[in-house]
Amino acid sequence: MKQYEQFVLFFTFRGIVASILVFLCFGVTQAKDGPFSRPHPAYWRFWLCVSVVYELFLIFILFQTVQDGRQFMKYIDPNLGVPLPERDYGGNCLIYDPGNETDPLHNIWDKLDGFVPAHFFGWYLKTLMIRDWWMCMIISVMFEFLEYSLEHQLPNFSECWWDHWIMDVILCNGLGIYCGMKTLSWLSLKTYKWQGLWNIPTYKGKMKRIVFQFTPYSWVKFEWKPASSLRRWLAVCGIIFVFLLAELNTFYLKFVLWMPPEHYLVLLRLVFFVNVGGVAMREIYDFMDDPKFHKKLGQQAWLVAAITATEFLIVVKYDPYTLTLSLPFYITQCWILGIILVLTWTAWRFFIRDITLRYKEIRRQKQEHKYERDKCLSNGDGHSSILDEQNGNKLRERKL
Repeated sequence: MKQYEQFVLFFTFRGIVASILVFLCFGVTQAKDGPFSRPHPAYWRFWLCVSVVYELFLIFILFQTVQDGRQFMKYIDPNLGVPLPERDYGGNCLIYDPGNETDPLHNIWDKLDGFVPAHFFGWYLKTLMIRDWWMCMIISVMFEFLEYSLEHQLPNFSECWWDHWIMDVILCNGLGIYCGMKTLSWLSLKTYKWQGLWNIPTYKGKMKRIVFQFTPYSWVKFEWKPASSLRRWLAVCGIIFVFLLAELNTFYLKFVLWMPPEHYLVLLRLVFFVNVGGVAMREIYDFMDDPKFHKKLGQQAWLVAAITATEFLIVVKYDPYTLTLSLPFYITQCWILGIILVLTWTAWRFFIRDITLRYKEIRRQKQEHKYERDKCLSNGDGHSSILDEQNGNKLRERKL
């Protein structure tokens, strides 16, 4: 009987994989093209279909019981489905530990793991997606504040101060953002004039053309201009919120589904978001920048938003106790103060300031009108000089 169940599971798994592959083949050939055409439109159609498959997988996990959902991960990897302790990055935060004579800098070396280059390359690719230095820095700094705020829920967020601000914000994230901005500068200055591969006479030129096939077909500079209108301001705030929620989902999903940080599924999820995130950001920018031409938000942007929301719902269902752990009082005060400041600035910039400027403009127009009226009454015959000039012009025309 046990052998029969294994056969059933094997053929069921094979049938599910075959069904997914058939759907991917159909989508790659028939799905709607997105805004990117390099290296090939089929590549981006593939990731669009992968987004649909991943969203369906998340919905399936969402509607399982907590125990069944965690044990279902064993069908993907038999090593999963086992509770794992979270690693605490805090503890001894001395940069130089005089008590350790053999290696006083051991605290720094302990923090230099595989996640350091992952932070760098992650923020390098995020910069290529967002294409704005200010937005990248705001997301980077705000996530560190979120780690401070939520370290009582996940011990993984507990880090030393220099790990937060020196290693993460300045070195890893900051250097990744800087290299990303340099790459964006090079792409914006590049000449986008394409020639067919077989029309290039030299082998060197052909190899160069093949490499450039993986660069954009044309370049669009993102100018978010969040303070230009209330619509763009809310859109930029929404983008930052979704980015931060997706970042938090990475840690909370590992926690609730019992996946070790170095597991290949965690890496595959990050690779997935790198590919779909770039398309989603371009679709969002096109919709914001030219809503008359792009009448609705792109399909990949909707899928990314749905995936992020579904991941969060899984976290809420699988471990509501951790999420409902109350914030420390001083952290709550800081977030309330920050929200009040943002709301106050929004009200001043898009409502109070506009009303003030409109009032000043109306007052200026009334003063100009009053000045013109007083100028007209200052003439002895009670007629304006403008009317006299017009009558004089008419008399000259009659004489001519």
